[in-house]
Amino acid sequence: MTRITPRTALLMTLPPLLWAGNAVVGRLAVGSVPPLTLNFLRWALATLLLLPLGWRALRQPRAIAERWRHLLFIGLLGVSTYNAMQYLALVTSTPINVTLIAASMPVWMLAVGALFHGVHPTRRQFAGAALSLAGVLLVIARGDFAALARVHFVAGDVYIVIAIIAWAFYSWQLAQPPASMRAPARPDWNWAEFLLIQTTFGLLGAGAAAAGEVALGAAPVQWNGWVLAALLYVAVGPSIIAYRCWGLGVTRGGPALAAFFGNLTPVFAALMSAAVLGEAPQWFHAVAFALIVAGIVVSSRRR
Repeated sequence: MTRITPRTALLMTLPPLLWAGNAVVGRLAVGSVPPLTLNFLRWALATLLLLPLGWRALRQPRAIAERWRHLLFIGLLGVSTYNAMQYLALVTSTPINVTLIAASMPVWMLAVGALFHGVHPTRRQFAGAALSLAGVLLVIARGDFAALARVHFVAGDVYIVIAIIAWAFYSWQLAQPPASMRAPARPDWNWAEFLLIQTTFGLLGAGAAAAGEVALGAAPVQWNGWVLAALLYVAVGPSIIAYRCWGLGVTRGGPALAAFFGNLTPVFAALMSAAVLGEAPQWFHAVAFALIVAGIVVSSRRR
């Protein structure tokens, strides 16, 4: 795997930080915005914000049409499925369960790489996954591993499993795209243009899901200043900024390494939740952070 440079570390640390905030906001939005509607509004706003930066790509309809299957695939995975399932899970499952299942991301990332891309995990990656997972479990257990035995899984846990698998496929598609999306055949799209195309295709699925939610009788959005601020945050931070950094990080370090950085999300989420609830960070937050960083370092070292 590629050695970690300060730039790569920063690129892969920002998305977990922003996505932790997304999880906290998504949990706070329960009762104010239906989950699938929240996902659609988030990406509709993100698409509008991306238009001034990426509109030139829309002037190449032929290039888009020739690659529509791949673009639709990653749009549905990264915009529609992953985010919708996450917001849905935050409604029907507990935060501890969602975080516990999300901690399995490195396993799914390595599995997808081995089964569909011929990239087999190394012993160091297995060891790194174990260290990183131990850190996440320590946060979930709040320093008491016996608490894990009392976890009860509900229907919402299935949603986050679907979300994680979708994200693993999405990340590998970024790292190993089809020939039409590799140089020299790849269109000359910058990051904003490429992300705009993804969100445009992703809105097809997100919009259909939101429409179905409304048709089934979901409560209307409770519009207020807080909801508007929350939508602005999830459209800019976890969407535009995080996706830009994640795409660069995956390209530079690979999906497997990025998955270990992704396990920083529950640590950041725990700290943010503690801040919102007025609770001071505990000793196990620091230990968990050290374990996760150790997993990143071990998995990325060369022999």
